[in-house]
Amino acid sequence: MARCRVIVYPPTKTGGRRVCVGGCILGTAYSLHDLSVFLCRASITGLTDVDLVAEDPIEDASELIDWRGGGPDAWE
Repeated sequence: MARCRVIVYPPTKTGGRRVCVGGCILGTAYSLHDLSVFLCRASITGLTDVDLVAEDPIEDASELIDWRGGGPDAWE
């Protein structure tokens, strides 16, 4: 089963990054933990905070998440 692509938009001026899955806005994440919670609520499981920031990310994470305006370390 194909998973919807996750888009993590650039940080806003007030902090946080908008997160969308399959064209639906899930909310604004202020950390990797927030992003993990959003992914879990969207039934996207199996990725941990560590997977999201690994220098050599697991294939699922690199194919699933489209980081825009900075990688997993850019939140402000």
